[in-house]
Amino acid sequence: MTQPLAPSARRYAIGMLLVIYIFNFLDRQIVNILAEPIKIELGLADWQLGMLTGLAFAAFYTVLGIPIARYAEKADRVKIISVAVGVWSLFTIACGLAANFTQLLLARIGVGVGEAGCSPPAHSLITDYTPKEERASALAIYSMGIPLGSLAGMALGGLIADAFGWRVAFFVAGAPGIILSIMAFLTLPEPRRGLEKKVVPVKGPSFADALRELKSKKSFWWISIGAALSAMVGYGHIAFYGSFYLRNHGEGLTAMAASVNEMIGVSFGPIGFVGTALGLIIGICGAAGTFLGGVLADRAARKNVSGYATVPAIAGLVTVIPFIAAMLVDNVALSFLFLAIPVFAGAIWYGPIFASAQSLVHPQTRATAAAVLLFIINLVGLGLGPLLVGTFSDIFAQTMGAAEGIRWSMVVFGGMGGIASIAFFLAARTLKDEVVA
Repeated sequence: MTQPLAPSARRYAIGMLLVIYIFNFLDRQIVNILAEPIKIELGLADWQLGMLTGLAFAAFYTVLGIPIARYAEKADRVKIISVAVGVWSLFTIACGLAANFTQLLLARIGVGVGEAGCSPPAHSLITDYTPKEERASALAIYSMGIPLGSLAGMALGGLIADAFGWRVAFFVAGAPGIILSIMAFLTLPEPRRGLEKKVVPVKGPSFADALRELKSKKSFWWISIGAALSAMVGYGHIAFYGSFYLRNHGEGLTAMAASVNEMIGVSFGPIGFVGTALGLIIGICGAAGTFLGGVLADRAARKNVSGYATVPAIAGLVTVIPFIAAMLVDNVALSFLFLAIPVFAGAIWYGPIFASAQSLVHPQTRATAAAVLLFIINLVGLGLGPLLVGTFSDIFAQTMGAAEGIRWSMVVFGGMGGIASIAFFLAARTLKDEVVA
């Protein structure tokens, strides 16, 4: 049994893992804001964009996550994460060299292969670093990498694409990860290293045993369903935010960009402006929602551990109406304002749900639990979300045109937040009786 790190060491370690996760999502999500210039240069359909942003990445990311997690149950988790950062960063750079859809697809698969080695061992490490009563908050801080990385990907990708083209954006996004990989290897603590010489190694549970433990937890499966549906909405929408605004609010974006350029003396193009605007909304509101979700869940769980599920359930209900309003209003500024609400509320679930999964299993199966949860979230959410939004957009576009097609595809998927809330409420009924540690 490992002991939590001292506060200063814990802050550094979780901060380093947060930076890694920011780059994880930066490299994963930068393709979203680059979708329109990639579509034009390579002559792609929306379903192909959905493949690049979702299924191509998710297929290998989800499948490899479980064997890597099994290895992480007994191996050096810091080394696993360090190698993973280097691999996905190199493949991000390779995306900028792609000459056609197939080459870009293969590079995106490579990014997914590398990123599969990040979150399961990171969740396991954070759980070892942190006292039980602070678990949701610590995992929420780590999960802030999702909105902050999306902010960086959207803003950086848009600005660089405007100035130098979409290929250079991939080069700039991938290069820092090589340095980060080395820093993580040299400075991140692995609590197991100090125990290796002090205790007799005990064989951990087999994968079949781990699955049997998870199978017995009804709340884990309801949590997984709710998280997968929430992720389908989030990933499906974020993959096409840039395309939606560029197609439906082109004139409004140009006018807003011109006003901002005159006000602060910069030179935003449409892609750079919408990327920065969306990045700020997703980054600031998403990070605030993620952090608040962890804090609220930890407070609620002190009275009743089912708070880990009820907090995201209530938040999911809040997302639906403001999102639909954001898609339907004609004014781009008003649309951005409405969008901030579901982005904030839609990020609340990360910390509570990941913390509940870690609390439902014994220490020897925590990385596996994280991997199985992430497998479901990413296969359904990341794998199908962008692909389905893109496919419905192509179908609707046949009669409505490309702009209205993407609008109504986004609206159709906007209602799933309410369905996810039902699953979270069902998880809350049994969570208290199934928590282990």
